[in-house]
Amino acid sequence: QVHVVESGGGLVQARGSLRLSCTASGRTISSYAMGWFRQAPGKEREFVAAIIWSGVSTLYADSAKGRFTISRDNAKNTVYLQMNSLKLEDTAVYYCAAKETLGIPNKVSEYDYWGQGTQVTVSS
Repeated sequence: QVHVVESGGGLVQARGSLRLSCTASGRTISSYAMGWFRQAPGKEREFVAAIIWSGVSTLYADSAKGRFTISRDNAKNTVYLQMNSLKLEDTAVYYCAAKETLGIPNKVSEYDYWGQGTQVTVSS
């Protein structure tokens, strides 16, 4: 069983930056793919970024490419999402997810463990 907790959300102005963290406990995440998803009010949860267990491969949604960077530190059991050039439409609750796999899942249904989410609000 893996327990993940997100942190780092908050209120930021458009074009600003935030770094989200996801810290896992219960098991080492060194064999887990980790993903970030987000859910805006009235919308379905959507994929943002994912990183393979070793960190050598990443995957991004089109909306995140060029602005967001996912990374991980397995020694700290932590995954990060650096978000730059934030836009109003990035406002959402951001969720961290974990899946023990050699691949890089990008669907909600593929992940087994989820955090409670952290709110990101981008203002004009």
